[in-house]
Amino acid sequence: MTVDVDRALVVGVDYGTLSGRAVVVRVADGAELGSAVHEYRHAVMDRTLTAHADEPLPPEWALQVPADYVEVLQTAVPAALEAAGVDPADVVGIGVDVTSCTMVPTTADGTPLCELPELADRPHAYVKLWKHHAAQGQADRINELARERGESWLPRYGGLISSEWQFAKGLQVLEEDREIYDATEHWVEATDWIVWQLSGTYVRNACTLGYKGIYQDGTYPSEDFLTALNPDFAGFISKLDGAPVAQLGEVAGQLTAEAAGWTGLPEGIAVAVGNVDAHVTAPAANAVENGQMTLIMGTSTCHVISSDVLAEVPGMCGVVNGGIVAGSYGYEAGQSGVGDIFAWFVSTGVPGAYAEAAAAKDQNLHEYLTELASAQQIGAHGLIALDWHSGNRSVLVDHELSGLILGQTLTTRPEDIYRALLESTAFGTRVIVEAYAESGVPVTELVVAGGLLKNTFLMQMYSDITRLPLSTIVSDQGPALGSAIHAAVAAGYYDDVRAAAPVMGGRVEAAYTPNPEAAQAYDRLFAEYSTLYDYFGRGGNDVMHRLKAIRREVHASGTSGSAPELAPTEEIA
Repeated sequence: MTVDVDRALVVGVDYGTLSGRAVVVRVADGAELGSAVHEYRHAVMDRTLTAHADEPLPPEWALQVPADYVEVLQTAVPAALEAAGVDPADVVGIGVDVTSCTMVPTTADGTPLCELPELADRPHAYVKLWKHHAAQGQADRINELARERGESWLPRYGGLISSEWQFAKGLQVLEEDREIYDATEHWVEATDWIVWQLSGTYVRNACTLGYKGIYQDGTYPSEDFLTALNPDFAGFISKLDGAPVAQLGEVAGQLTAEAAGWTGLPEGIAVAVGNVDAHVTAPAANAVENGQMTLIMGTSTCHVISSDVLAEVPGMCGVVNGGIVAGSYGYEAGQSGVGDIFAWFVSTGVPGAYAEAAAAKDQNLHEYLTELASAQQIGAHGLIALDWHSGNRSVLVDHELSGLILGQTLTTRPEDIYRALLESTAFGTRVIVEAYAESGVPVTELVVAGGLLKNTFLMQMYSDITRLPLSTIVSDQGPALGSAIHAAVAAGYYDDVRAAAPVMGGRVEAAYTPNPEAAQAYDRLFAEYSTLYDYFGRGGNDVMHRLKAIRREVHASGTSGSAPELAPTEEIA
């Protein structure tokens, strides 16, 4: 160590759905000394390519521009250093996390294909964001074939592979733009690509590889399996291989001179192995023991939990040895839409009079609607909603599903719908918690991080509906702090992440506890939610799939018409 532990600093950078944030953290105690946020210039491209606005994207697409990620390093990191008022020479390491599964197709040297002038107008040349769900057809075929063949890796993913993951997205590229597929030398997780830009070294992190890359016990799905999917897909593994696999908290490399110029950090400091926003947050909340399920609640919610037990949980996003911390099995589940659902309703379903009333009280619409909704008795709105506006990640793993609000009448008000949507996301979490418990991985405590924890009404609702104590992370920048913790380990200041978490992370234990009367009242609504969940999600009625198919057919026919462009939904986390 060249910097004394009392002075040593680390930088964590968290890449969310719409922006990247950097935080400067003291190694000795986890104190956050300064932070900054940079919004992506191109946001999320889900309707058109930004540079080609006259060419609409098909439904369910979500793309990003990798240069936006570099701009975060060039702007947010220097701004965080300035805000902290520290000497950059005291920074000993940097770590990053990214929403996953977010994939970058690159050349052999890591150049994104969309940066090649001849490919700039090709959608498949761009980053496929985690919520790109247009590969559902490919995911369905992967799942069907894996079940038919009895592939041993399928139970490690709860029996279903998601359209969000590496193989489904890769197969979509092959089948829709063969030239882009052939030009892709590396199919890279965004977190690994950013580490590559920082260190000049391509290293694959074991976390995303295990969860989103179908990499279990040191192997991928066989070439025979890939050939059965599509003969031209047989060589896909070559686009994933070609770089070493490293564990979380290890050193990927040292900061290059170029990256030092971008960030204002010292050349040669440790660059930690890349990670995922959810998984780095558990240490930031000091929630790495068995039974502690960490919920990172923002535009979506990711649920992660560690256990000594290897189990098969229906619909889990995967179980990976060391996927969160070394020595434990890390489990992941998730809900594809949470804050996104609330933001969608506020931006499209609330009359102007509500906005005026909120402004008069110096509140935003979320705060105003929450206040109105919280005054209601449980069940008074007469509604039940399904939180599938962005599909279902767990436990059904089906992004052809869609949202539903049942029970509306001519007297239904915006606050009724808003409350029903809040409740639906809590019910969705309860389904996940119960699936884990029934599979031998009990949940004893919820630990919440992310922007939604500021909604105290929502937090109490989650505790009541799940009947679990709910703790809250101390940090306002959970993922960025978690990345900083991993940087401190990579720089050699802690033996491992489990040792660093109690010192640098923290949570308010049992900030919310279940109210028995409220829990009982919510049980009645949850029973109705469960009925609808099974009816629409488990084959009782396939109408949601048929509507998605009709939508795609109309779009493909070129007669879909045009709609006003909507601003991107606010990023809650």
